[in-house]
Amino acid sequence: MSAPTRQTPEERLTAFEAMLSAVEAQYADTAAQMEKLKAAGRVKSATYRQLFAKKLNLQDILTFYEVYGLR
Repeated sequence: MSAPTRQTPEERLTAFEAMLSAVEAQYADTAAQMEKLKAAGRVKSATYRQLFAKKLNLQDILTFYEVYGLR
């Protein structure tokens, strides 16, 4: 395994912003999927519960961004 290359501060900021955008998009997509299942009356399904857990994990990540002033 090769050693990781160092990023410039600008590259790190770009990477953090890209990650934030990706997490926000995944959160929105997960919430939308949950709403579809809820509308179909499937809130007790395994899929809904998996999406609920995923949404909580994504919310935790977004909370860390907020705590550190990155969102």
